[in-house]
Amino acid sequence: MTERFDCHHCRESLFGRKYVLREENPHCVACFEELYANTCEECGKLIGCDCKDLSYKERHWHQGCFRCSQCRGSLVDKPFAAKEEQLLCTDCYSNEYSSRCQECRKTIMPGTRKMEYKGSSWHETCFVCHHCRRPIGTQSFIPKDSENFCVPCYEQQHAPQCVQCQKPITAGGVTYREQPWHRECFVCTACKKPLSGQRFTARDDLAYCLTCFCELYAKRCAGCTHPISGLGGTKYISFEERQWHNDCFNCKKCSLSLVGRGFLTERDDILCPDCGKDI
Repeated sequence: MTERFDCHHCRESLFGRKYVLREENPHCVACFEELYANTCEECGKLIGCDCKDLSYKERHWHQGCFRCSQCRGSLVDKPFAAKEEQLLCTDCYSNEYSSRCQECRKTIMPGTRKMEYKGSSWHETCFVCHHCRRPIGTQSFIPKDSENFCVPCYEQQHAPQCVQCQKPITAGGVTYREQPWHRECFVCTACKKPLSGQRFTARDDLAYCLTCFCELYAKRCAGCTHPISGLGGTKYISFEERQWHNDCFNCKKCSLSLVGRGFLTERDDILCPDCGKDI
């Protein structure tokens, strides 16, 4: 007795008929296509056993239906891109969606090296210094008036020169008396400490930190001999070319504060009326 060879699904004999194996089970063509064949995205028909099934992200096409959505050219064995469920050949994708070079206005093809800055794109070879026309590549650059410059050209063409060191200022800087300085060059004339961000004063057009200015030029208190800066709201008393801090203007004998009071003098001493009544 001959062993039976039937379709796994409909159980009809497969002797003398075409069949398809799936998971080692034979199926007649009709059952296989009904159960397992994919539907073509383009034409909506089943992709039968006698057709090549092309797939992309769980979507399927007949070989003849696998075409660019825009120019309708075949995508079989060709590179393509996907945009919003549509498949496009590289030419159509580039013309429709790729950015254009700010310099040459040509399309920047997918996969091409490009430079991007403030929402604009350039071919790598088109992103050049406005002055020397050399590609900037990965080097630092400085924008000015909608143009880009490599650092050496910017320094040569546009950067202000520091009054102190005569070198270009490319970032930051300090302006004093309408002249530019590097922050690190703008220092106290006496102690050479940086003045940027600090309170300072000037004498004969030279800048000094407050400490040095007081030590060098401020009058000294006749009481404590420390400098009287007069800066920052410091209060002091002046009398006969001498000055005192408010806290130091006291009676020589009893130390009573004489601020706002009458007083007497004996030689160089300042006395309250009580201590000076015998003078």
